[in-house]
Amino acid sequence: MVQAKSTDDVDAKLLQPDNLFPVVKMETNMGVILVELDRPKAPVTVDNFLKYVVTGGYDNTAFHRIIEGFVVQGGGMDEKYNSLDDTFGTITNEAGNGLLNDQYSIAMARQAHPHSAGRQFYFNVDDNKSLDPGPRSWGYTVFGRIIEGEDVVEKMAEVATEFNADLSMQDVPVNTVILRKATLLPPEA
Repeated sequence: MVQAKSTDDVDAKLLQPDNLFPVVKMETNMGVILVELDRPKAPVTVDNFLKYVVTGGYDNTAFHRIIEGFVVQGGGMDEKYNSLDDTFGTITNEAGNGLLNDQYSIAMARQAHPHSAGRQFYFNVDDNKSLDPGPRSWGYTVFGRIIEGEDVVEKMAEVATEFNADLSMQDVPVNTVILRKATLLPPEA
């Protein structure tokens, strides 16, 4: 098991702690996406995501799971589909925050355990109520929404996918969809 870095390894000022709705620019090989994050409703998740952004942890990563009409998932593999470690460990599930897995929202992917989100995130291509918390399910934490580039995510969702035998995984893009660079934009004045 890889030792996760502590929060002290990232200068807290770089995360714009006083900015309640930070904006991240995501430059992909299919276009640019701007995402507005919701720190008041998902503070732990937003700070976790921003740690990867400001340290370059999402740069040159692949969107490795794409299901048309459902999700575009990335952040956890490099361009050659090698798995990346959850550098900052896993975080608490904040899915009960009132934000829903609606079309064009961004949320954290996780394993079966509800508090296992690390670095992987996904865009909802449609309203995905099955991913929201319910009486018998923790749900998946939504922590922001796309404010520009919805068309880019729609194009991503339409790429050809296949079963990748090396990964033993379905819904892997035939041609890699890459997040070239993620940048935290300066706060608006």
